[in-house]
Amino acid sequence: MPERETLERAAEDKAQGKSPSTQAGEFVREEIEHVREGKHGARSAKQAIAIGLAKARRAGVKLAAPKKGKASKKTRKQAARDLRQGKSPGKKKSAKRSRAMLKKLKGEGHSAASKTALSRQARSAAAKRSAASRSRSAKKAAATRKK
Repeated sequence: MPERETLERAAEDKAQGKSPSTQAGEFVREEIEHVREGKHGARSAKQAIAIGLAKARRAGVKLAAPKKGKASKKTRKQAARDLRQGKSPGKKKSAKRSRAMLKKLKGEGHSAASKTALSRQARSAAAKRSAASRSRSAKKAAATRKK
């Protein structure tokens, strides 16, 4: 379950009309913090990010499932399932499954949330995008920057 502050920050982002990916960023930030403070570990930065995105979808953020070619069929199916669950929350989580996953994650390392690992992940993700796409988002970011 996401922390109350994370849910509030995401709701605030939504109220300000920010994109679903910005809203989901709050959940990813929370997950990175959890790995850093030792609540649990992660195998890689990508896994920590994926856990955060899944939490966001389940909390009701309208974040679309990854497009074809960007992720496996299994990942797309799970993302769609998370989205559906986010639309009608309230079902009790399986305690047995939660415990099993947490036990597994506790055995993982904490270096996945290091600055180096995250910057490596960001660079490799950016490298997969086209120059035009990178330029577009850089211009968009510059436009939102405070003068």
